[in-house]
Formats: sequence, structure tokens, C-alpha cells
Amino acid sequence: MLPLTDQQIRSSFVNASQRERKELSLPDLAQVRWSDIDFLGWRDRKLPTVGYVVAEIDGAPVGVLLRQADGRARSRPQCSWCEDVHLPNEVVFFIAKRGGAAGRNGNTLGTLVCAEFQCSANVRKRPPTAYVGFDVEAARQQRIDALREHVTTFVRRIAEGD
Repeated sequence: MLPLTDQQIRSSFVNASQRERKELSLPDLAQVRWSDIDFLGWRDRKLPTVGYVVAEIDGAPVGVLLRQADGRARSRPQCSWCEDVHLPNEVVFFIAKRGGAAGRNGNTLGTLVCAEFQCSANVRKRPPTAYVGFDVEAARQQRIDALREHVTTFVRRIAEGD
């Protein structure tokens, strides 16, 4: 992912009000390893049930404000983005208001995601060798590509509002 500035991030949100954009708490951008992530995701330090995701869509950053749903799953869910079956972290259900008129009418979209948005790190872990001759690097790249597709599809659906 290309490095982003504070202003680029704040102006990228498609489902947040001006006030929400202004008041959001950003992560320490100097500590972000941009080359190791497929999207920028973080939780709000002031509001523990709020999360933010910024992905690159058609060459431009697009941000989505997410709210963690109440309640807990009865069984351990799988992250819809990284699809990691050996998760070292919690997966939660996030809901995002759709952009535009659809969002103003109360339409939302939900997804199961790693609680702290560790998906980029999860897909870069060395997968187990499934059989003799298994191409570990190809499998890792396939997981990275799938993550990018899942995040892009979700963010695009929020932005388009349908």
C-alpha cells in the first residue's frame, strides 16, 4: 500500500460525517510499515467499538468507518478477509453504514474481520507444506491476492451504497 498522509486519510471516508472525520484518532503513521500491508486498519483509541479501514480503490484511498456489533459468536468465527483458520487473534463482526443516500436511509453491510485488523500479517505467514512439491510462495501470494480482493470488494460495496 502507498503511504498516506493524515489529510488523505481523513478525506477518504465515504460513510463518515465531517465531524466523525475531524475527530477520528489516527494511528501513528510513522510506525506503519506501508510495504507490509494491503489496507490500513485500526481501532479508535477513544471509542473501543469503532474501527477504520482505508483501502486503495482504483488508485485512490477510500476509507470506511466500522462499528463493532454487540454480542459474541457462539463458536470461533473465521475472518472473511484473510480466511485464516489458525488465527492467533479474535474475530469480530463489524457493521458499516453504506455511503450516500443508502447510508442516510440506514442501510448497512457487515463482515467478520480480525479484531485488530491483523489480516495483512496473517496472510504473509508461511503456510504449512500441504504435500511434496507444494509451492509455499505461490500459496502465500494467492492468500495476499485474495485478501486484497475481499477488502476491495467490501470497501467498494460500501462506497457505492448499493
